[in-house]
Amino acid sequence: MRRTLISTLVVALAGCSSTPKTAEQQFLDDTMTAIGGRANIDALRSIVIEGTGVNYNLGQDMKPEAATQTFELTGYKRQIDIASNRQLIEQVRTPKFTYFQGPQPQKQVQALEGEVAFNVSESGQSSRLQAWAERDRRSEFLHHPATALKVAASPGVSIANVRTTGAVRQADFTLGDRTWTLTIDAGGLPLSVSHRSYHANLGDVVITTTFANYQEVSGLKLPTHLVTKVDDFTTAEIRVTTQAINTPFTAPEGVNAAAVKPAVTPTPNVTAERVGTGVWLLAGQSHHSVLVEFADHLMLIDAPQSEARTLAVIAKAKDTVKNKPLTQLVTTHHHFDHTAGLRAAIAEGMSVFTHAGNKEWVENMARRPHTLAPDALTKSATRLVVETVDDEREVKDASQTVMLYHVAGNPHSDTMLMAYIPRDRLIIEVDAFSPGSAVQPYAPNLLENIQKRSLRVDKIVPLHGAIAPFSELVKVGGAK
Repeated sequence: MRRTLISTLVVALAGCSSTPKTAEQQFLDDTMTAIGGRANIDALRSIVIEGTGVNYNLGQDMKPEAATQTFELTGYKRQIDIASNRQLIEQVRTPKFTYFQGPQPQKQVQALEGEVAFNVSESGQSSRLQAWAERDRRSEFLHHPATALKVAASPGVSIANVRTTGAVRQADFTLGDRTWTLTIDAGGLPLSVSHRSYHANLGDVVITTTFANYQEVSGLKLPTHLVTKVDDFTTAEIRVTTQAINTPFTAPEGVNAAAVKPAVTPTPNVTAERVGTGVWLLAGQSHHSVLVEFADHLMLIDAPQSEARTLAVIAKAKDTVKNKPLTQLVTTHHHFDHTAGLRAAIAEGMSVFTHAGNKEWVENMARRPHTLAPDALTKSATRLVVETVDDEREVKDASQTVMLYHVAGNPHSDTMLMAYIPRDRLIIEVDAFSPGSAVQPYAPNLLENIQKRSLRVDKIVPLHGAIAPFSELVKVGGAK
């Protein structure tokens, strides 16, 4: 009897001396239990997700904060091979709005193989993503609860900053250059995965995918509704119709990372062509700018594509007209491809002329933090001056006149401006009419605006494509 009591006491003491779980271990265990248990996660090798969905037009909608333009997604298929760090997304994207490329469906193939992220065009051409986009694709691999947990439990991953915020718990995971935050509910079910990233226009951003409507698949609970946001802007929504685990990964012919060339950032090429008295087209690549000379200063119309492009345009402008400062920038509209150099122009000391509907947006772009990749404005902060245009505005001195007009009813942007040089009868515009393009959905509206104002126009100076006579716009847009 005495031995039995002693043995029981020893066992009890041994149990009491076991090390309690850390907060990190408890977080991971709770989450794994909630979606099906560690054994099922350990056995997970791959996931295939199929469904339908919607893409939203980040930075390219009718107004800066709008989310009205959508692409319908059909044939959506996402394959994730966890063991070999591969992901393949195939989908067909159809615009549900007036799109400058036309209404036809577009097939997209987005791939990740190890460290290499690339897209495959409909013609079979592969193109590797630039550095930040490639990092986002590698992080996107983790924007699913099963893959996030599978990788989180692997060797070399650190877990930190476990915390409770209201009714949710969060923890940060790091593997190499990837850091992601997993948010779970009180019972451990994953609610979202997010990671920090950098966007040329928006600066420091957080990309988040939320999960809902879980269903059981072969012992695992997997979400059937996934929504992705960049900060507060929704970019994608996927509704899952079928999914399976541990099925073979199948890539279409031609999807092969070994054949993808390294990404190349083109060196900006800026040419200057005189198109009027004190007016130059600064071209050289797909997105152009226009330089306008006044008596004591210079105006730049559009700062597109990238900071590097805009800095090169600024240098060309100074070389073209020496000893006059660049003090004014006209932004034709808010779309990201035409404002990626906005902050570089502000850093140069330019005031910004924009449609009144863009004023708050311009101010927001100027103050957004760019700490992950410090840009010109981060390195040389300066005071911002925004000049607004409602219907029209004249910018004039003794040597030059520029009329800025709102392109009313434009189907591409509610806040579109065009510039008119009366002395040379020039219209400077972008996206409304691109000479040589096979699809011209916005040309009739541009022509209507010109005719409504009874402007005398000889030439169209587009910021895409080549200079064209006004008669070409009339032909395409339909004379009235």
